[in-house]
Amino acid sequence: MAFLELDHVSKRFGGHVAVEGFCLSVAKGEFISFLGPSGCGKTTTLQMIAGFLDPSGGAIRLDGRDLARVRPARRGLGIVFQSYALFPHLTAAENIAFGLEMRGVPRAEREARVRDALAMVGLAGYGERHPRRMSGGQQQRVALARALVIRPDVLLLDEPLSNLDAKLREDMQIELRQIQRNLGTTTVLVTHDQTEAMALSDRIVVMSKGRIEQIGTPHETYERPASAFVSHFLGKTNEFPAEVRPNGSGRVLVAGSCRWPAPAGPSGAVTITVRPEKVAFADGTADGLAARIANRIFQGNHWLFQCETECGAALVVRQNNGERQPAEGEAVRLVWRAEDMGLRRGGEA
Repeated sequence: MAFLELDHVSKRFGGHVAVEGFCLSVAKGEFISFLGPSGCGKTTTLQMIAGFLDPSGGAIRLDGRDLARVRPARRGLGIVFQSYALFPHLTAAENIAFGLEMRGVPRAEREARVRDALAMVGLAGYGERHPRRMSGGQQQRVALARALVIRPDVLLLDEPLSNLDAKLREDMQIELRQIQRNLGTTTVLVTHDQTEAMALSDRIVVMSKGRIEQIGTPHETYERPASAFVSHFLGKTNEFPAEVRPNGSGRVLVAGSCRWPAPAGPSGAVTITVRPEKVAFADGTADGLAARIANRIFQGNHWLFQCETECGAALVVRQNNGERQPAEGEAVRLVWRAEDMGLRRGGEA
């Protein structure tokens, strides 16, 4: 049974449709990410869950309770904003205790829960510091502790890591996921960062222009994108025009000089999609797609090759394992496994 449910939720601002037909069921303890570019409706959807915006249509239910007439403060939600929104004149401990005070929690219990919350986010001993004396990462932890100390039914995260530098953001992703797993708090994250969504989520809701493009696990959405938008938004991808042709009793998939048994699906003109890390250089055979190395870029733990092929441009990612790497201008052949391909009707977006 769904713990948090959005049933055909929509939001319009005058003639502008910000969210349309949003349907999602979230299990208790699940970590969900709303992922998409700016203006896709992900923050608007989060604000409707929080109660800051009223839906123009549809329903939002939490544990079977319709939230339509429930004020934000009564919804039992914890929220962490992009700006953290800490009170500068209060210490870390006082910031964390604020929600407990508003709920009338007795002082002794309040102090114990604040100590536990500080320890949970790795800030034991920092309770008397003010936000101005704390780093961005420490302020983010205080904001997270403040949201969790009230023991919310659902934790809402509005791009909380976007202000951190890359290394700290990666560290905080690991810590945030561990905290969420330990507590079992149902969590909804808004982000435009594909890596962040894939690192943290049980499922990802990919959005574009106010609509859901795909819902799936990180592996499903990356490996089997439902549309060209999802394929490109979740990372680099190669696309090759191809054709499915009859072949005796079966069918064959043809792209340039490459041929594979055609999977079930469309016939005629199609587009093959394959991620760059799935592509390899053929080893001393005539198999694969003929290509020439146009450019190669060393990126630390791997090489990125830009290739020209008879089917168009291609990217190849190859791990730097000490073997000789093809030189610029060198003729190669590109190969990949049939099971690593996606297949889309030709011209579909």
